[in-house]
Amino acid sequence: MDLIGDLQKKSLKETVPTFDVGDTVDVEVRIKEGEKERIQVFSGVVIAKKGGGVNATFTVRRIVQGEGVERVFPVHSPKVAEIRVKRRGRVRRAKLYYLRGRTGKAARIPERLPAAGSKANKGKGKASS
Repeated sequence: MDLIGDLQKKSLKETVPTFDVGDTVDVEVRIKEGEKERIQVFSGVVIAKKGGGVNATFTVRRIVQGEGVERVFPVHSPKVAEIRVKRRGRVRRAKLYYLRGRTGKAARIPERLPAAGSKANKGKGKASS
């Protein structure tokens, strides 16, 4: 009789997109202002993922008017309407906290290209003769 486990399973989202540290994402957040509710998009680079299950969170960083802004989002929160991956990043670290000290071109992350045998890469490149 695992009551806590059952409650946690009910609050998990059914579909969560797969994204990793280094990816650029758009996080749609529900914001309630008085009686009305609207969706605000927070776009940036995922610099950390933490936890698992119902406690899973991820940190997104972006630069606004020259100042770094970071927000931590619970993956399974009802306030997070949608997570869209805009760009996949190629990184070699689990946490990208070093980006906090970098600005401009130094803060760029190279794009992760699809694998050579994947469907997304078919028909591109040199023609075989």
